[in-house]
Amino acid sequence: MTRRTDWAEYVYPDPGVPREPDPGSADEGGFAGAGQGEDRQDGGSRAGAGASGGGRPRGDRAGRGETGARRGRGRRRGFAESSAQDGRTSSLSRAEQEESPGDPAERARAICLRLLTGTPRTRKQLADALRKREIPDDVAEEVLSRFEEVGLINDSAFADAWVESRHHGRGLARRALAQELRTKGVDSTLIEDAVAQLDTEQEEATARELVARKLRSTRGLDRDKRLRRLAGMLARKGYPEGMALRVVRQALEEEGEDTEFLGGEGF
Repeated sequence: MTRRTDWAEYVYPDPGVPREPDPGSADEGGFAGAGQGEDRQDGGSRAGAGASGGGRPRGDRAGRGETGARRGRGRRRGFAESSAQDGRTSSLSRAEQEESPGDPAERARAICLRLLTGTPRTRKQLADALRKREIPDDVAEEVLSRFEEVGLINDSAFADAWVESRHHGRGLARRALAQELRTKGVDSTLIEDAVAQLDTEQEEATARELVARKLRSTRGLDRDKRLRRLAGMLARKGYPEGMALRVVRQALEEEGEDTEFLGGEGF
């Protein structure tokens, strides 16, 4: 059986020679956690060495370990606070860079890129945004023209995508779609080309689908009220009066309603 004193002598072959500090210990300016872990790992051996009379006093080692740990914790806290401060400074610098009274062209480009991120915009929408941020008109014109050249602004593609999305998603007719595109500043020629995607047959088919879905919620109401609700819904979505009347009449007839009172092509 190996004696305790033998084990201590194996750890410290020559008790009279001070042990060199490890490169990762707190004594060498490394992370205090590493030195602290080593103290805990071989604490029993050092205690044994102290008992044999040849090792460094444990109290001195423990005191230095605690001092190193405190220094390490201080460094870590300082590093975390510095990193957080750097993050806040970086965020502020980005915001200040956009708002700074520096090069107006740089500001204009930053504003447009931010607004275009994830959401297409028309040229007029971006021009209005630059005007609100007090970008000079000549600078805004130059930046917007450059964005058009590289394809970041494309009112024609915007109008086509808008018609496709709003017709199939919301059931809007050509008249309502054209009005929405006008409010966004799209040129009238581009609007005409975009709404031309929808022909009369497709528009009427969509109107029938809308009435079929709405019809269920009107059951139990009197005939005049059903008519007003169904026709009003189509009118708000931009469907022509004659088409709306025709679609509503056919839907009510399929449910057995008397539609003779509707007369001709008017409400």
